[in-house]
Amino acid sequence: MVLSANDAGHVCLTFDFDGPSVWLMRKMGTPTPVSRGEFGAVAVPRILRLLEAQGIPATFFIPGHTIETYPNVCQMIVDAGCEVALHGYVHEANPMLSADEERAITARSYELIEKLTGAPPVGYRAPAGDMTNQTIELLVEFGLIYDSSLMGHDYRPYPLRTGDEYPLDQPVRWGTDSGLVELPWSWTLDDYVYLEFVPFRRMMMPGLKRPEDMFSNFTGDVEWMAREVTNGMTNIIFHPQVIGRGHRLLAMERWLDEITDLGVNYTTLADVAQAHHAGVEFGIEPGYPG
Repeated sequence: MVLSANDAGHVCLTFDFDGPSVWLMRKMGTPTPVSRGEFGAVAVPRILRLLEAQGIPATFFIPGHTIETYPNVCQMIVDAGCEVALHGYVHEANPMLSADEERAITARSYELIEKLTGAPPVGYRAPAGDMTNQTIELLVEFGLIYDSSLMGHDYRPYPLRTGDEYPLDQPVRWGTDSGLVELPWSWTLDDYVYLEFVPFRRMMMPGLKRPEDMFSNFTGDVEWMAREVTNGMTNIIFHPQVIGRGHRLLAMERWLDEITDLGVNYTTLADVAQAHHAGVEFGIEPGYPG
């Protein structure tokens, strides 16, 4: 059944269950950072209980490394009825990969998700949201229907192009429609940048903000969509190892009650993508050229 239109719009709760992979990719493989990734496996059952209590479906982007490291926790996600989508194998930086490396990583992760869920994945989010034309071509090759890595809109799915060129001395040359739909995200709707404290070698991500302040920003975007946009979609990004602390989950529970009162519908990214491909228009807004 195709997702029905909803004037107040749709909210997609998405979770990047990175586990230790995000730390290993950064070469932060000592016990302390790895243990931060371990906490994600503690948090997932808590998140699933909250989603079940609220009757909310969700999409989990899971690296292949996490599937192999925590098969039982990942099976809980599937058993809860959540969508599972691609997120690399060990949270690789796509621009650093050769075509053969990226194809092998995609194939391995694709097979792991298919084995876990019993069906091939239909969506992808690039680790750190960083993809290349090579990545897009691979998504087409593997038969996916959507990507969620780009930031070209906030409430409206749009065609994912392949072959864009960005010369410095001429206007951008836009590529062609790849056949996939982009379900955009933004750092402003991502818990990591608000809440996670990370001491890098040359910089520090301070994080550790009050979750109520973060959720106030999230509410503002959802409220504006519900008021100003017809049948929009807002894609909100969480990480179990970040959001899964007790005080943050309490704040999340209160936030869900708040935005539910706006009349929004909760759905998975796969359902939005399938509806888009079936001809449902999202993000209808005065003055937007479409």
